[in-house]
Amino acid sequence: MTNTLKKKLSQNSATKKRKAVPSGLKTLLRRFKKLKFEYVECGRIDSIADGIARVYGLDGVQAGELLEFLPKSGEVIRGMALNLEKQFVGAVLFGNDAALKEGDFSRRTKSIISVPAGLFLRGRVLDPLGQPLDNKGALPATKQELIERKAPGIQLRARIDSPMATGIRAVDSLVPIGNGQRELIIGDRQTGKTAIAVDTIIHQTTLRQLEADYVSSKTVSSCIGAEKAGSTCVYVAIGQKRSSVAQLAKKLEEVNAMPWTVIVAATASDSAPLQFLAPYAGCTIAEYFRDIGEPTVIIYDDLSKQAVAYRQLSLLLRRPPGREAYPGDVFYCHSRLLERAANMGKGYSLTALPIIETQAGDLSAYIPTNVISITDGQCALEADLFFKGIRPAINVGLSVSRVGSAAQIKAMKRVAGQLKLLLAQYRENAAFAQFASDLDASTKKVLERGERLTQILKQDQFATTSTPIQVVMLYAGSKGYLDVLSLDQINQFMTLVVNDLTTYSWTFVETIAATKDFDSDAESSMKEYITDMVNYIQSN
Repeated sequence: MTNTLKKKLSQNSATKKRKAVPSGLKTLLRRFKKLKFEYVECGRIDSIADGIARVYGLDGVQAGELLEFLPKSGEVIRGMALNLEKQFVGAVLFGNDAALKEGDFSRRTKSIISVPAGLFLRGRVLDPLGQPLDNKGALPATKQELIERKAPGIQLRARIDSPMATGIRAVDSLVPIGNGQRELIIGDRQTGKTAIAVDTIIHQTTLRQLEADYVSSKTVSSCIGAEKAGSTCVYVAIGQKRSSVAQLAKKLEEVNAMPWTVIVAATASDSAPLQFLAPYAGCTIAEYFRDIGEPTVIIYDDLSKQAVAYRQLSLLLRRPPGREAYPGDVFYCHSRLLERAANMGKGYSLTALPIIETQAGDLSAYIPTNVISITDGQCALEADLFFKGIRPAINVGLSVSRVGSAAQIKAMKRVAGQLKLLLAQYRENAAFAQFASDLDASTKKVLERGERLTQILKQDQFATTSTPIQVVMLYAGSKGYLDVLSLDQINQFMTLVVNDLTTYSWTFVETIAATKDFDSDAESSMKEYITDMVNYIQSN
């Protein structure tokens, strides 16, 4: 048999063997071809320490992308890509890195950090990744919104011309805040910064309740200050104690403010990346309510702790430090956040109240000066005033609102303009009075009236006042009707006024609530009411 014949016979036998494939294997092959495989880009950890992982092999990863780390224990630990280098990716971890080791796998999720957004978030307490912290059950599956979003453009913004009432007399009269404004609350620790923010949240609920009473009763007298329907509030807690956040949520539940509030909490026990992301996550949630036509207020408590967390991340990622060891882009970190607050017109507004903690009242430090330059004004609190019993401890000289009277109703403008002048004269004369032994009559009069105006601006926490009642109080003080009363009697006057004007119907109060101003008839009635109240207090 020739070699050629042998080759042909061997080829024929091999062909017969290939054709003789078992039927079971054919079925498996058909099923295998129908399967759809998803390509997952994986990498390995090169080094890990202090919550920072350097990963190689993730060539297509994006900045800010969510990553998943797979330790041998089986638990999935999430992180975020921040540094994109030529061969490595610098990632920050959201959880404990004790289970991770060099060589463990990491995979891309192909999604940027996002949070859920919807009406169901009202009344909930979340972490910056959208996980509930309040034991009220899981959130419903919904569309995720990116936490990093571009701020509204110039042409989309409208002029700030409507007040965002806080219910705090010193703020609404001297440092007015408008819908869409960015007003900084700055001061040392334990000076009442959070108290102003919480009172603002509570007052928004009060306004909503007054609006509901107005709709049901159709009478102005039953809803003093119903010119404003209130705002949805988002409170972002950064680096605070868990007990403080729990107490806040409990207080808001007690006053029925929680159904209109969302709390985003990255507490002191959470990792630095979560504290860094918390304000952006809260802003995305607030923008959802703004975009559906809800006036929204967001409170960042506080951004100085976020800056510290970002400094920690940047130093661990070996980014070059700048002033006070902060990275060079810490200004952009805050500016791109606060620029997202805006008045879009027709009720679409997002008002931002960032809080900054100072050290020994130093407003010239790096982070305070940065945020002051970004915002539309600041409400400066002083420890000395706080310990003197002047609460809220607002330093009128250092506080300013760059929106000004545009964020006030006409009635408030008329009484607040004179109030600012009188307080300025009081501060100027008080500085010299402590060195003088004998004062003339005019100086004494200025000092006495200034003391009474300061007493009127004092306010207990959780005791907000509607705008028409504020107008009556400030009118009485600035026009000198209360000069004959002692400081204790002024406290009695304010208590009686609040109870009386809230309980009973008064024409001048109805006029202020309906028209946002008062005419000559309403002013005459208001003068008569104040005079009668002063006489009643003096006689008793």
